[in-house]
Amino acid sequence: MSFSQALSAGAVLALLLGADGCQAFSFALIGDQEYDAAQAARFPNLREAINADPSIAFVIHDGDIKSGSSPCSDALFLARRDEFNAFAKPFVYVFGDNEWTDCHRAGAGRYNPLERLAKLRAIFHPYGSPSLGAESLSLERQGRDYPENLRWTQDGAMFVTLNIPGSNDGLASTGNAAWDAANRAEEAIRKRRNLAWLRESFALAQRGGLAGLMLVIQANPWDAIPTSGLTAYQDFLAALEAETRAFGKPVVLVHGDSHYFRIDKPLPTVPFDPQLSTQPMPWENPAPRLENFTRVETFGTVNAHWLKVTVDRDDPSVFTFQQRIVRKNVVPAP
Repeated sequence: MSFSQALSAGAVLALLLGADGCQAFSFALIGDQEYDAAQAARFPNLREAINADPSIAFVIHDGDIKSGSSPCSDALFLARRDEFNAFAKPFVYVFGDNEWTDCHRAGAGRYNPLERLAKLRAIFHPYGSPSLGAESLSLERQGRDYPENLRWTQDGAMFVTLNIPGSNDGLASTGNAAWDAANRAEEAIRKRRNLAWLRESFALAQRGGLAGLMLVIQANPWDAIPTSGLTAYQDFLAALEAETRAFGKPVVLVHGDSHYFRIDKPLPTVPFDPQLSTQPMPWENPAPRLENFTRVETFGTVNAHWLKVTVDRDDPSVFTFQQRIVRKNVVPAP
């Protein structure tokens, strides 16, 4: 069962409450790929491996379709869309920082980041469209202004995407005062919309009796970078923790960004302290872990591999994970 694109919240809830006959299914997670020509040459192997698995229902890419210092051109975006459409199953793509917030860099073409965001929306997420891929998946979108924020359900689980990229959610300086001011204004609005989409999704999942919820963003909000590079994520983490506690059933946050495959339980996080040069890592918090929450960071450059996720509402964890190493893409250790 999927959300149709233009459903009201009431109609969505009616669909959720009417769900029955749920069964286990699997899907693929990927991200942070094709940073240079050598890595781009491995991407077809990754796609081939996923396409060869008949159990895959859809594919989610959690952002970064190029390096942060390679051209953010229309031609590259269109080429990536063609690559995504070559996946046999529905393909859902979440924007990464490398393809819009970092496009002000010289190597990226000195683009206005917000102009590139608009272009990404037009190419990958036109309002009213289904997913990418040879097969399509109907998606609910958060309005014409934020069509990349998506929601759908399948067999007892809800999937939600949010435009939360790295580079401090787009607040990193571009070196252009006018662009920085525009980025700050845009980020403030987008943050409000993201939090509203997050809270509404949890409410719908709770009212619909769904077994689990998965959120997908690009940024690693717990990254070991200077405090100045993490300031934008605190409202999201606070809302995520509160909503996860209230939901009481399995919640997974998927992200990329820092290129380190991991599955762990970082909530509750250490309270953010703007006076510190770097923030303590989640494992430094002695509080008990929030057991119904799991963080998954996907494989990323230079590791062109994928995660197979199985969803079974009758399993206490709902979501289980299997790493899938693409042998053709194994890079010898130095």
